[in-house]
Amino acid sequence: MSAILLDGGIVHYEVIGRGRPVIFLHGWVGSWRYWIPALQSVGMNFRAYAIDMWGFGDTAREPANYSLEKQTAMVDQFLQELGMGKVALVGHGLGGLVGLLYALRHPNVVDRIMAVDVPVDLAGVNPRLRSDSLPALADWLGGKTPETEPARADAVKADPTAIAASFNDPDWFNIAEKLLGMNSACLMVYGQNDPAISIPPLDPALTSSMLHLLILEGLGHFPMLEDTARFNSLLTDFFALDSGESPRDLQLKEEWKRRVR
Repeated sequence: MSAILLDGGIVHYEVIGRGRPVIFLHGWVGSWRYWIPALQSVGMNFRAYAIDMWGFGDTAREPANYSLEKQTAMVDQFLQELGMGKVALVGHGLGGLVGLLYALRHPNVVDRIMAVDVPVDLAGVNPRLRSDSLPALADWLGGKTPETEPARADAVKADPTAIAASFNDPDWFNIAEKLLGMNSACLMVYGQNDPAISIPPLDPALTSSMLHLLILEGLGHFPMLEDTARFNSLLTDFFALDSGESPRDLQLKEEWKRRVR
């Protein structure tokens, strides 16, 4: 277990592997723990970090830091404190939103980002995600399957106020227009059957060539757990792209042809 002091509070993280840094950010339900299979896969070639954001997992409960602005600032502080330059980000749900906000603010720092099941506006969020209790949310999103147990087990550690606070500022939350000019390589991944987050109607003709959307057939809100092999294969293919290469080039890979929109 590793920790760092930021803004007067403890931020917990785990790290594995060696090489260029990759930062994993969890969603509204769970903690760093459900990234373990992805960390182990990526850690063979990269130095992979998984962070518990403010109010989640084993990171401090600091209500003053629960806004999207503060969560995004925490990523910046974390990278600076650990002396990281160019990084790759992988974020899910809330973590994907925070990662995208950070990438939009710091395009020279983020080489690439995979954003999983991320709403691009409040209309794309099922109201239940904003109102249900944590145990009920965990069961709804995870389906009580053995595969999703790592996410459901740590769901109760979260401060419900941290979830609520992430929806309080629509100006920070609504990013659809900002994504049109994305400069960092960005792959947006959605589980076809995610009950919480709608697949955004992003028109490829209007988006940057560095932005690409991919749908994983038959999967829900936790694709990294529901089909670990497929998700980790996608991670490998995405990280195998050369720096500056568009994620749209994944269409050339037979494995993803029928899953790309």
